[in-house]
Amino acid sequence: MFPERFSNLPAHAFPRLRSLLDAHDPGGPVTHMSIGEPKHAFPPWITEIIVQSAQDFGRYPTNEGTPELLDAIAAWLHRRYGVTQPAEQIMVLNGTREGLYNAAMALCPETKRGKTPAVLTPNPFYQVYAVAAASVGAEPVFVPATDATGHLPDYTGLPAEVLDRTALAYICSPANPQGAVASRAYWQELIALAEKHDFRILADECYSEIYRDDPPVGALQVARDMGADPERVAIFHSLSKRSNLPGLRSGFVAGGPETIRRIRQLRNYAGAPLPLPLQHVAEKVWADEAHVVENRALYAEKFALADRILGNVPGYRAPQAGFFLWLPVEDGEAAALKLWRETGVRVLPGAYLSRDVGGGNPGAGYIRVAMVAPKDETQRGLETLRDCLYA
Repeated sequence: MFPERFSNLPAHAFPRLRSLLDAHDPGGPVTHMSIGEPKHAFPPWITEIIVQSAQDFGRYPTNEGTPELLDAIAAWLHRRYGVTQPAEQIMVLNGTREGLYNAAMALCPETKRGKTPAVLTPNPFYQVYAVAAASVGAEPVFVPATDATGHLPDYTGLPAEVLDRTALAYICSPANPQGAVASRAYWQELIALAEKHDFRILADECYSEIYRDDPPVGALQVARDMGADPERVAIFHSLSKRSNLPGLRSGFVAGGPETIRRIRQLRNYAGAPLPLPLQHVAEKVWADEAHVVENRALYAEKFALADRILGNVPGYRAPQAGFFLWLPVEDGEAAALKLWRETGVRVLPGAYLSRDVGGGNPGAGYIRVAMVAPKDETQRGLETLRDCLYA
């Protein structure tokens, strides 16, 4: 039976959305802007690598990642953040979702200071954060990430009693869905809070390479500059968004030696390592930046389109990074249904990414719009959305 503690998580809303959409088929062209699945072309040479190494599908892959792939990731971390990370403090993942979930399984204690541990999560949030907390018997603490807080959670405002029993704090920067980026000062404040109350920060940075202006600063980078406990921060990255390879299922986690030892140990029993030909692909992709620059330029064009088409919408906030728009509406579910029924454009109601924890659902007055399609399709979708919802 599905555990009761999962029953109120936002994932339950997705079947409701599907039933609403199925009941109101627009009968015409469909524009998909609800799911963050990148549609830009991935590097063409990837297929050649898979073909050349196809015989390695006949071998068991290494659990933590091949030495060559770990070295390629370590080299990327140094180029991107100036961080020198030993290969033994990195583990290859089947995408970041696996790592974000298993980190809680590997790292969250059964109790902290004799009490039920707390796991902090932004609200709105990526559902795996809350499911991971529920899976380990911890209390998920949903902290609003609203316009008033710069669309990032203010964990410093939590009561000392909650912080003292906090074991893990999830944070997504650039944020899904709002596109907000944590500044160096934000990371410094959060890391100092974690040092004071002795909890780990799980930094979901999978949108880090899609940005408008300056590259987002990294959590591990700031922690090293501060001289924080090496176990204080673990970062999670993926090739899904950076390189338009969501189907490759390749990412990594990097952190302190004890953090990675425990996550690797869990993988020994409960994980599935990436097939060797795909590890060979990932090795080459992490080493190449040219395709990332081209990809970022394509998103920059779509950011500019959004500013032009929606810039006059009251409350419109241009995202700093990522590829979502977080658009204000009176009622997110009603707006999504109207848009689908009248135009065939699919978006996601913001309430489905959030939870009502007593002060209202912080996503209820928004829709999330994914700008992943080619430029022309994105332009048509945004113009249709504007004319339908904001005319």
